[in-house]
Amino acid sequence: MTDGEVLFEFVQVGQQMRVAAIHVPTGTEVIVITPVVATRTQMQQVALAKLRKKLGDAPLKPEPRRF
Repeated sequence: MTDGEVLFEFVQVGQQMRVAAIHVPTGTEVIVITPVVATRTQMQQVALAKLRKKLGDAPLKPEPRRF
């Protein structure tokens, strides 16, 4: 994965937590669902691992933003 800022968003849905990880330079986003009892660090690690895997399979150039 290239360097760059990663943003995390946490949304509780019942007894699960929806965690989004967004790679700021490329705008690439992944979503994972974790148990609500997991620690915040564990949730981030799972989301970051999925993001790294996705970025490893895709070109790392930013996509143009459309408004």
